[in-house]
Amino acid sequence: MYERLMDSPVGPLTLRAEGGKLTAILFGDHRTGLLGEDPVLDQTEAELREYFAGDRKVFTVPVHLSGTDFQMKVWAALQEIPYGETATYGEIAVRIGNPKACRAVGTANHNNPISIVIPCHRVIGASGSLTGYGGGLPAKAYLLEWEKKN
Repeated sequence: MYERLMDSPVGPLTLRAEGGKLTAILFGDHRTGLLGEDPVLDQTEAELREYFAGDRKVFTVPVHLSGTDFQMKVWAALQEIPYGETATYGEIAVRIGNPKACRAVGTANHNNPISIVIPCHRVIGASGSLTGYGGGLPAKAYLLEWEKKN
């Protein structure tokens, strides 16, 4: 595993890659001291910079997700939420064929290891309110507003 710290408008991001695939984008400095280079870190940083410049709406960096079948369904559904739009936890639950699983969707959303690229920030409460986000609600608000403006 290789990692790198990147500055962004929502604070520092720890990028992790293994085997030529992105495995994590974490808010804050979570480096473990693993050194080395992986070209996917370069691609991830470049694509995030383009995103924050308003020049990228779709990420192409290869990712590796590891989770339960349920989590994988939720994370796949997150990737279907268009740039600049939102969905509720309930809507995601319906999309994955388990309409009563709103809370479980929230837990899977919380456990998404690849923030921004797997856009968990696009999931909001049923009332339209911003709910918990690993990067903090100000980061979630920033990302949603950024996407609406660009």
